[in-house]
Amino acid sequence: MSTVTPVRFLAPPPGLEPLTAFDLVDVEGASGLYSLTGTESSGGKRRFYAIDASVYLPDYNPEISDEQARQLGLEDPADARVLVVANPSDGGTTVNLLAPVIVNTRTWQCAQVILEGGDWPLRAPLEAAAAA
Repeated sequence: MSTVTPVRFLAPPPGLEPLTAFDLVDVEGASGLYSLTGTESSGGKRRFYAIDASVYLPDYNPEISDEQARQLGLEDPADARVLVVANPSDGGTTVNLLAPVIVNTRTWQCAQVILEGGDWPLRAPLEAAAAA
């Protein structure tokens, strides 16, 4: 049975305006794969997929700014879960390494942040990203 955790984005994820409330749902049979489905009726049922970076991309360690951490209420780095948006297609799955979703696992507030000071791809093939 899938675990459902309500999460709230500090600002609507790009392309999903005006939604900020989502259910983070474990995809059965795929450890570290989640669907995030908007729960607000004003935006209709909108969903995207994300993977847990610690499971699929163990060498991906993005650093967020102090301001981003403050906005999320992150007092301890251990409270941060890093998810990356996954885009499945017939040609394979790509992941957005430039703008991870950072979840505060203490408050369940989250934000999709744009990383600064790195050369992170917007659409990295998952296989290549996992091997890097």
